[in-house]
Amino acid sequence: MSIQETAKALRKRTVSSVELTRDSLRRIATLDPSLRAFITVTEEVAENQARQADQDLAAGLDRGPLQGIPVAVKDVFCTVGIPTTCGSKLFAGHLPAHDAAVVERLKTAGAVIVGKTNMHELAYGVTSANPHFGTVRNPWDLERIAGGSSGGSGSAVAAGLVQMAMGSDTGGSIRIPASFCGTVGLKPSFGRVSRYGVLPLDFSLDHMGPMTRCVRDAALTLNALAGFDPRDETSSRRLVEPYLPPEPVTIQGVRIGLPENFYFERISSAVAGAVKRAARLAEEAGAVVATIRVPDIPHLNTVGRIILLCEAAATMERYLHRREDFGPDVLALLDQGRLIPATDYINAQRMRRVLRQEFQSVWKQVDCLFTPAAPTSAPKIGQMTIDLGETEDIRIASTRLVRAVNVLGVPAMSLPCGFDEQGLPLGLQIIGPSFREAFILKVGAAIEDALGLTKRRPPV
Repeated sequence: MSIQETAKALRKRTVSSVELTRDSLRRIATLDPSLRAFITVTEEVAENQARQADQDLAAGLDRGPLQGIPVAVKDVFCTVGIPTTCGSKLFAGHLPAHDAAVVERLKTAGAVIVGKTNMHELAYGVTSANPHFGTVRNPWDLERIAGGSSGGSGSAVAAGLVQMAMGSDTGGSIRIPASFCGTVGLKPSFGRVSRYGVLPLDFSLDHMGPMTRCVRDAALTLNALAGFDPRDETSSRRLVEPYLPPEPVTIQGVRIGLPENFYFERISSAVAGAVKRAARLAEEAGAVVATIRVPDIPHLNTVGRIILLCEAAATMERYLHRREDFGPDVLALLDQGRLIPATDYINAQRMRRVLRQEFQSVWKQVDCLFTPAAPTSAPKIGQMTIDLGETEDIRIASTRLVRAVNVLGVPAMSLPCGFDEQGLPLGLQIIGPSFREAFILKVGAAIEDALGLTKRRPPV
């Protein structure tokens, strides 16, 4: 069931939050030894929250559609009295004295938090092959990666362990696992969801967002999360709008752009076919689809890599004397960041402003862009390179189509748009102008309705 359907069942008393939560905990106990989607499971806390949700609903206190719904949060979000490790030995035993803003808002909405999800160490990678807590596995094929860095959240949602899991996204870390695991992953605009109480990776690229089974569930979650937070200096005061798309939803007259440059280069034929099929369905629903030339995405990606290398190294500077506590891939990236001259970082930030201005021309021509979210389906665990016309490192290939969006700070969402010949899910990325989350959710809901893939489940 979707969150909407479950919320209705809770209010009809055909199911209780305690029953839902115990079922979630049973599935975690059964499946997580194979999936490694969780670092910490909070059975007692979840049971207490579920009982409270049932009592509140019985008393007529309705906190909204997330009330009583089992959810999880990536282990970058501080949780009072519950370990928050960021997937790292550096923070072993760290028990925060406060909740992250996202956790506060989930609790206010009555959600039941069943645990903290596994991830790529320090949120700095795409495989979620964590050397300290185990490799997260993809429920569609246990020999394949779940993506990263929010791999545990993607795996947990895809396998039905929870109905929503929070992720963080610095260079694609929500959308990559969403694409590989066949879930919806929403990266809101920069400043839309508070970053207070999140263990940071990057000062100017980090975004927080939900991963769900369907678009409307992501919209319901964003309704609970979005809004100004004075504790986060990057938080936007822009008014929050209702995000839930109507049923039925119309996209008549919506202008959708299919990039003629960059985004359809070096991708699998299955990905290209699935994304273009989604565009045809949009046309059949009344949208206007046109090819469009987008600004210099390779340059944006270079800017993003330089900024991330420098800012991540600065974030972790105080811990770098503990070299034995880092995984080798993360340590190598942090060392690279320390070698980049300050002039390169400053020039990257200058070029970021120029390219942001150039990208404004796109929104004068179209209302949103359709692109692939990842160039292929999930690679195998341990696979280091991929060949799609030329050999590429897995990290570079996986972030190639999503990293630029973080540099721009605009909203983007990955949703399932098909399956390849091996039965592995493929992702469509919808990109929109700043603070147009409601719009891209509406377009995404229309495509999701037309594709009819939400009932398809992994074999676990």
